[in-house]
Amino acid sequence: MARTAEKAATLANESAEMREALETVREVADENDGVVRWKDVKDDISSGQWGRLLEKDILVDGDDGFEFADADAVADVLDGNVDGDDDYEIEDIPEVEDSGSSWKTRDKLAGVGTLLLMAGYYFDPIRQVVGGIVDVVLGPLDAALPFYAVILAISLVTGLYSSLLQANMVDQDKVAAYQEKFQALQEREKEAKERGDDAAVDRIQEERMDAMGDQMNMMKENFRPMAWITLLTIPAFLWMYWMIGTRGGAGHLQGLEQTVVMPFAGEVTWKNGSIGPLPAWIAFYFLCSMGFTQVMRKALDLDTPTPS
Repeated sequence: MARTAEKAATLANESAEMREALETVREVADENDGVVRWKDVKDDISSGQWGRLLEKDILVDGDDGFEFADADAVADVLDGNVDGDDDYEIEDIPEVEDSGSSWKTRDKLAGVGTLLLMAGYYFDPIRQVVGGIVDVVLGPLDAALPFYAVILAISLVTGLYSSLLQANMVDQDKVAAYQEKFQALQEREKEAKERGDDAAVDRIQEERMDAMGDQMNMMKENFRPMAWITLLTIPAFLWMYWMIGTRGGAGHLQGLEQTVVMPFAGEVTWKNGSIGPLPAWIAFYFLCSMGFTQVMRKALDLDTPTPS
């Protein structure tokens, strides 16, 4: 059994004392037709070492005592007939320290506030209230600049604080460690399939199932800044809704401000025009925001570290 050999190799490589204990148990088993009892070895090995052999299922119950689950595999490891590191030793998988949830009370409150503000997309009274409040800040900017320039300014600001929040609230090293662990598991599974080691494939798949909790932790790490980003961005969106007058609401744009000339689309109206499946103003905002965000992340060197 390859798995017994793997476990024996792990213990044998753990320390010289553990290898000697394994050798002692094998010698006693060979002298007693494969059977070994605690009373036969208690003067030569510690109870902790004996317990490790039982815990790892290297020793299993027999008719008259204990016996090796696979005596030949254990002998191969101890006699050096196989290289435990290459054939049986599981390649080290990066461990990620679980420091608990990074979400604090204020983060949860930000998430609740985001959900409340999202109702403004569907209910005009909320949109009117939020739009009027935000207009105190953005109204002077709109009076000084064309509406498309105001959207440009909003996308620049949202891109900047989105990048900074993600950089400061997400432990990028931990995310990279999670990614390295998942990548190592995938590579190990691929190698096991290539050499036809079904037992190794089963063990790796079990480890991948255990790693589902790590994936949830990585998602939590990434979603934490999103609560704040959306909390700060939704009011600006509701103000743009309020200005343009979408979803049946009355708009506040006047004259030439109601239209814009878009590349490939020509002159379109903010309210009714569209670029592909998106309304013109949303498409314009997202194009500007994505561009600014990428430039700022590069300029501030905020990219997630890649696994080594």
